[in-house]
Amino acid sequence: MFPRPIAQRSHTAQWTYQALLPIALILWLLPLLGIAMTSIKPSSDLAAGNYFGLPSYIAWENYWSVLFDFDLWKYIRNSFYVTIPTVIGAVALSCLTGFALGIYKFRGNLLIFFMFVAGNFVPFQILMVPVRDLTLQLGIYNTPYALILFHIAFQTGFCTLFMRNFISALPRELIEAARVEGVAEWRIFWFVVLPLMKPAIAALSVLIFTFIWNDFFWATVLTTSAETRPVTAGLSSLNGQWVAAWHLVSAGSIVAALPPVAMFFLMQKHFIAGLTLGAVK
Repeated sequence: MFPRPIAQRSHTAQWTYQALLPIALILWLLPLLGIAMTSIKPSSDLAAGNYFGLPSYIAWENYWSVLFDFDLWKYIRNSFYVTIPTVIGAVALSCLTGFALGIYKFRGNLLIFFMFVAGNFVPFQILMVPVRDLTLQLGIYNTPYALILFHIAFQTGFCTLFMRNFISALPRELIEAARVEGVAEWRIFWFVVLPLMKPAIAALSVLIFTFIWNDFFWATVLTTSAETRPVTAGLSSLNGQWVAAWHLVSAGSIVAALPPVAMFFLMQKHFIAGLTLGAVK
C-alpha cells in the first residue's frame, strides 16, 4: 500500500535516486538563486539585457537603497503590526475551539467542526468585494485592523482543524483524572491541556506567521497608503509606470523573506515536534 523506503530498493533505484535528488534540488532553488543574483546586479546590467548572466560587479548598494532610501523598514514594521496580532488571535481562538470540539461530545459537534473546515475551501478571491465593503462600513479600511480581523477570521478555520485533531489525540485519562479531583474545566484547559499543546502552538505559529507575512492579495485589496501597507504590497511600489527596478525588487524580496526564515530556524525544534507528535502512536 505504501512505497518501500529507498534503502530497501535495488541498487539501480538507489543510484537513480541519488543522481536525481541534487538535480531536483537545484531546479527547486533556481528561482531563489535567480532572485539573489539579480539583487546584487547594478541597474546597468539589466538595462543592457544581462538578466541571466553574472553581474559585472557586486552592487551591495541595492540593499542600502532598499533599506534606507526606499525606507523598507516602514513596510516591514507594518507587516509586524499585522502578523503578530493575527498569529496571537488565531492561535488563541483555535486553542479554545479545538479544546471545545476535541474534548466535549455534544450534539452538533461534527457539524460545527465541518463548518470550520469548509471555510478553508472557500476561494478567498470571491470574498474581495464583500470584505472590502464591510471594512468601509466599519471605518477600518486602509488600516492594519482590517487585515488583522480578516486574517484572524480566515485562519481560525485551519487552526481549529489543526488544534482539534491534536487535542483529540491527547490521553483522555489526564482530563478524567483532573475531573475526578474536582478541577474546574477552565483550570483543566489552562493547567493540563495547554502545557501539552506547546509543540502544536509553536508549529501552528510558524505556519500562520509565514502565511500572513507572505500575503499579497489582501495587502493590496485592504490597504492603499504607504503608512499601512505590509512589505509584500510595499515592494510593488518599487516598480515605476515605465521602468521596472528589478534589482531593487529582488533585494527587497530577499530582505522581506528573512523574518519568516529566521522564525522557522528559531522554532525549528518545536515545529518538527509539533508536526510529528503522535505520528507513530
